[in-house]
Amino acid sequence: MGHKPRKEMIAETRAKLVAAARHAFGTVGYAEASMDDFTASAGLTRGALYHHFGDKKGLLQAVIAEIDGEMLARLKIVSARADTLWQGFVDECTAYIEMALEPEIQRIVLRDGPAVLGDPSQWPSQNECIRSMSENLQRLRDEGTIVAVDPEAAARLVSGASLHAAQWIANSEDPEATSKKAVKAFNVLLEGLLKQGRGIARPQAPAEIDKSLA
Repeated sequence: MGHKPRKEMIAETRAKLVAAARHAFGTVGYAEASMDDFTASAGLTRGALYHHFGDKKGLLQAVIAEIDGEMLARLKIVSARADTLWQGFVDECTAYIEMALEPEIQRIVLRDGPAVLGDPSQWPSQNECIRSMSENLQRLRDEGTIVAVDPEAAARLVSGASLHAAQWIANSEDPEATSKKAVKAFNVLLEGLLKQGRGIARPQAPAEIDKSLA
């Protein structure tokens, strides 16, 4: 039997480490997760971890990048399903905030991530998020749905508000109740972007969003 190409072996090793770390970070949390335990569960050594990720912090970044990618894919499905560009924008922002109720996202991305890696608004993934949101707002402005506002400025403010709402939910003693309050207030803020007479944004109920993503 021939050996696998080196590139394939490296990708496999990285994937194994990320999967093992993701499980550990999601169940016991970053601080309690033992590098020896999750490298052993992946059938690898601590040396492999250092070689591929530098340290435990580098591994957390890789885990968050993977979860971020999955969240983005899910949000694209939510926005694509809407009847209008505006409704898609509202639904996507709302779904992002409601993802803060999911235990893995709550613990790894919204609690441990900021504690270990600093302000999430400075993470590389945020640049892509701002760029995409700016493009959507530019289109909404061009079609006359929203007021003449600078798309990047509005994107940064909307993104900041949704991120803050998600962190508020993740650190709340009653995440469900906080989520309802946050989504309601957030949608009132978004309506402020609409030109007068363009109607009110109605986000989908969480149950509808969850059903389609199951």
